[in-house]
Amino acid sequence: MIIQLEESLQRLRAMKEDMKDLSQALRISELEKTVEELEKKTYEEGFWNDQANSGKILQKLKQSKDTVDKFNSLNAKIDDTMSLAELAIEEDDESFTDEVVSETDKIAEEIETERISALLSGEYDANNAILSFHPGAGGTEAQDWALMLYRMYTRWGEKHGYNVKLIDMLDGEAAGIKSATIMIEGLNAYGYLKSENGVHRLVRVSPFDASGRRQTSFASVEVMPEFTDDGTIEIRDEDIEVTAHRSSGAGGQHVNKTDSAIRILHIPTGIVVGCQTERSQLQNKETAMKMLRSKLMEIKEREHLERIEDIQGNKTNIEWGAQIRSYVFMPYTLAKDTRTGFESGNIQAVMDGDIDGFINAYLKMNAKQ
Repeated sequence: MIIQLEESLQRLRAMKEDMKDLSQALRISELEKTVEELEKKTYEEGFWNDQANSGKILQKLKQSKDTVDKFNSLNAKIDDTMSLAELAIEEDDESFTDEVVSETDKIAEEIETERISALLSGEYDANNAILSFHPGAGGTEAQDWALMLYRMYTRWGEKHGYNVKLIDMLDGEAAGIKSATIMIEGLNAYGYLKSENGVHRLVRVSPFDASGRRQTSFASVEVMPEFTDDGTIEIRDEDIEVTAHRSSGAGGQHVNKTDSAIRILHIPTGIVVGCQTERSQLQNKETAMKMLRSKLMEIKEREHLERIEDIQGNKTNIEWGAQIRSYVFMPYTLAKDTRTGFESGNIQAVMDGDIDGFINAYLKMNAKQ
């Protein structure tokens, strides 16, 4: 047992050295200065007069402070656990072994999480994420697969403490969904989920086929950051077609069963957005317009286009050969990413939102490139 304590102590000392590199990767010194400067600004006269600007400053202050506090807390945990291990070894007291070993393992996991977050350096990585789900060809089978993906990302968000908000949902004819959109709100939501953008392939015995034949289905997940309206995207009234309809979907109490749901067609690009979960038609329209701006901004950024007229909606074919990941339920169980090669044999855990391995592998691959 003393050997386990000594091994844990060696690991903790190595982690202490790792924290120096992590401090540089997370730019802790710079963030501490940023926190100090932004806190001073909040005390300046007239700070609260400009709500838009003060909101941005407060958001940046919170994000910077959270990163610094998390790093300092992790450092303190290492120090405390090292002290406990050293005391136990000195006193030849094996009763603390389980606690030290367990805490050392937890700290190692936290350091790995912080290493991954250090890779989130993209301009919009800190933003909220908007996810849209669309079934490919194949009717009920593909629509059911789109609903399964919707549940998978909802569970991932909830497990990580994010606020998951249903924006829009259209039911399938017999099962599943024709489309759905959710907002995942929280720090770095887009940074983590940007890797999930693309076509997802499912292989299973269809529950909708009486003959029990194996089916291959496709669905796409579209991921974009929520953008703040900085005036760079202008949407003219004559360029949009707004229609109201009755809400549908498995939203339960979050969906209003009235004619307040809104769908907006952006005529120049053919992009369609919708919202049905707000309390009024006006609020649904505001949320839908925010989504449309984000969609146009994201495509403009991605394609480096100057004019809105040049922007076209997502043209990815939801079919064989375009998938970023395959999920196989039989004759064996396996989820495998075609880009990174990362795989998991626990398909049920994956469908329950355990997709961090796929996300982390993608972020590491991107960092190397």
